[in-house]
Amino acid sequence: MWVWQLALAVGFGIGSAVIPVMNAEAYVLGVGVSGALDPVVAATGVSVGQTIGKVAMFLAVRYRPGYAARKTEEPKAVNLDTRWGRFVQWNRDVSKRLLDAMSDRRLGIPVTLLSASVGIPPLYGVALIGGASRMGVLTFSLSVLLGRAARFVLLALGVSLV
Repeated sequence: MWVWQLALAVGFGIGSAVIPVMNAEAYVLGVGVSGALDPVVAATGVSVGQTIGKVAMFLAVRYRPGYAARKTEEPKAVNLDTRWGRFVQWNRDVSKRLLDAMSDRRLGIPVTLLSASVGIPPLYGVALIGGASRMGVLTFSLSVLLGRAARFVLLALGVSLV
């Protein structure tokens, strides 16, 4: 009985990893409140599914066509006198800092764990920037799985107490 629950949760986890409007937390809460499925099995399945989806995003960025050629190009200059230009420059600076943090062995794992468990910075962006960094696929995968499992299992256990 729990096998189809796990398969359903993994499928929802994969979908929610790549489609931002599919909320995995709401799924785990809904499963726990309804009592239709075991919330811990659902949380485990969603964690695995989210990891599969985020690793797919990570690999899509890493192995996209023409990535090596675009890496050497300098970004276009922006007009810092306009609000839009300042925003674009700020976005570039934040992205570069996060890319440097993800490439650093001492900071990449904690940033990914924090993102996967707490959501700051958003895991969607971390997966995309992680693919452009020097972080290993196995390191990224295990960090996401551990963080997501902690997040969803704790959420499921909290709901099951009610």
